Amino acid sequence: MKKEFGFAIVGTGLISTTHYEQISAIKGAKVAAVYSRSEEKAKLLAEKAGSDWYTDYQEMLKSKEIDIVSIITPSGTHADMAIEAARAGKHVIVEKPMDISLEKAQQMIDVCCENHVKLSVISQHRFDPPAVKVKADIDSGRFGKMILGQASVNWYRPQSYYDTSKWRGTKEMDGGGVLINQAIHTIDLFQYFMGEVESVYAHTAILAHERIEVEDVAVATMKFKNGGLGTIVGTTAAYPGLSARLEIIGTNGTAVIENDQLIKLYLRNANDEREAINIAGFESHNREESNHASVNPAALDGASHRLQFTDLINAIKEDREPVVNGEEGLKPLKIIIAIYQSARTGRPIQIDDI
Repeated sequence: MKKEFGFAIVGTGLISTTHYEQISAIKGAKVAAVYSRSEEKAKLLAEKAGSDWYTDYQEMLKSKEIDIVSIITPSGTHADMAIEAARAGKHVIVEKPMDISLEKAQQMIDVCCENHVKLSVISQHRFDPPAVKVKADIDSGRFGKMILGQASVNWYRPQSYYDTSKWRGTKEMDGGGVLINQAIHTIDLFQYFMGEVESVYAHTAILAHERIEVEDVAVATMKFKNGGLGTIVGTTAAYPGLSARLEIIGTNGTAVIENDQLIKLYLRNANDEREAINIAGFESHNREESNHASVNPAALDGASHRLQFTDLINAIKEDREPVVNGEEGLKPLKIIIAIYQSARTGRPIQIDDI
């Protein structure tokens, strides 16, 4: 087994710095290549990483220095680029959403399997200590039956966010708006905690931005297969940028995660009394509101990305599935696609029917 795994960073958008910094911080990993259609951007990041750079994707995939391809290009290109990488024998880690098409996302999974390479979909918040704690308590039965959940992502993106990138806000490349781009991580944790979704009923609208084709306001109700109910609310018009908040309620416990911090956790013990939970160790470092992802997409704490990169490396070494493999990455995408179908048709959508 190799002592050092070479990553290729494919795309030089806002999140590329996080990928570069977190891969570089892992012992036994390095950034071996950078790809961008822009020679200037490829060179700039490659100089920081001390790596090769490419503007020809197929040529880059020939490099024997690359073991893992990290795809952070516009969402509508994810599957096509992942499939090419898999056919070249490279393992793949792809930013959310894994693609904007369920058919292409499934093809990505199938091709990676056929070529015996690992596929991981970025859902870094599953690795956050608060999420790990809550999930463990749910799985152990301490929450009892999961009965209600509320997810809200009330963030702010100015008009310039969409105007400065031609692909943002388009159905062809973005696939959708606040749900598939900003809220997808919260939706992923929502279903991760509450269980499989049975159906959704939703409304979406474009109410606060110009020259975009996708929603900047969305509301949805959900029914889970275990009988629980839930709501999702999302917007990119909540000036100046509020919080991402997830509330989950079981018959024996309640938890609230807000801006990646576990701010409330109550569990009832066997004597029907509330158990005092020390949550101090699960809080993230406080940041100024102006430097938070709710208003600034570049303001991202990359520690959980690093954990997911490390998990993929270990999955390769141990020949196992990554924690967030293709099938897991497909789950929040299915929910969001179902929400879009419901909003378009004006009727409830069964998840198993899409």
